[in-house]
Amino acid sequence: MAINKNHEFEELDGVKYGIAEKNVKPERVAFLKELLESNGYTVVVAPTPPPKIAPAPPPKPGEPAAMPPPPQPAPETFTVGVTDYTFNPVNAIFGRMLKTKTGHIVTLAYWQQKETVSHDEIPYFDDKGDVDINGS
Repeated sequence: MAINKNHEFEELDGVKYGIAEKNVKPERVAFLKELLESNGYTVVVAPTPPPKIAPAPPPKPGEPAAMPPPPQPAPETFTVGVTDYTFNPVNAIFGRMLKTKTGHIVTLAYWQQKETVSHDEIPYFDDKGDVDINGS
């Protein structure tokens, strides 16, 4: 059970894992696995369990039994976890704890694969711009 939505952990194959992401496509699995392993995490990938289907209601007396709908193929998605069950992807990204293979800090855009190169941005609280708070 997670403390909040951002800090999830589950038991996969009898071992507790910190969840990096759920319902991930194979291409994303490869990206996350490479990134997390290069940061020293042991990554575990498990197939996403199929969604639970509610049983059909029993037929009323005198009505023929309804044919169940054919099962829909489950999408090929996976759950990506790490053996460190305290891992929290939000803290890892915004705490600037993850690095790319080239040594750059992982940004949110890089994590979300919106950028192919991570640009080390100066955090807003470290920006030493020429702003005079006294107005002079």
